[in-house]
Amino acid sequence: MDNGHEPATKADLSALEQRLTEAFTEAIHDSETRLLKAFYGFTETVQARFQAADDDQANLRKRLSVVEQRLIEVEKRLNLPGQ
Repeated sequence: MDNGHEPATKADLSALEQRLTEAFTEAIHDSETRLLKAFYGFTETVQARFQAADDDQANLRKRLSVVEQRLIEVEKRLNLPGQ
């Protein structure tokens, strides 16, 4: 029975190295996954803001187009009163 006072063999060290490598690999993978989830959440928020800004800009352009069209009609009436 192993009492913890016997010298480690190369096989013991190799097994320990393998376990540590697997543990570090799993920890790194978990960290990467958490980072990617955070980045995706951030990009979704930014994308929603950009979409809202684009929608606002499109609505303003439509409204400006309507105002310009009405202004042209008023100018026509002022410049060409016989019509």
